[in-house]
Amino acid sequence: MKIQVLGSGCSTCKNLYELTKTAVSELGIDAEVEYSTDISKIIELGVMESPILTINNKVAILGSGNLEKIKEIIKKA
Repeated sequence: MKIQVLGSGCSTCKNLYELTKTAVSELGIDAEVEYSTDISKIIELGVMESPILTINNKVAILGSGNLEKIKEIIKKA
């Protein structure tokens, strides 16, 4: 499973990244969470909002999320 958080580097982006790492750890999933501030990756997704959580290169969350929501989305993936 490929999990990425894409954003500008703001506190909301960093928070989503930390929450996602916590969710993966608590779920016991063997996946690495990557964080990128590469704007071209965001543009490739056709999204004009950040942060973005992607799972297997598909947008899962736009904007901020909470731990339980992130865990639910990861479980469904």
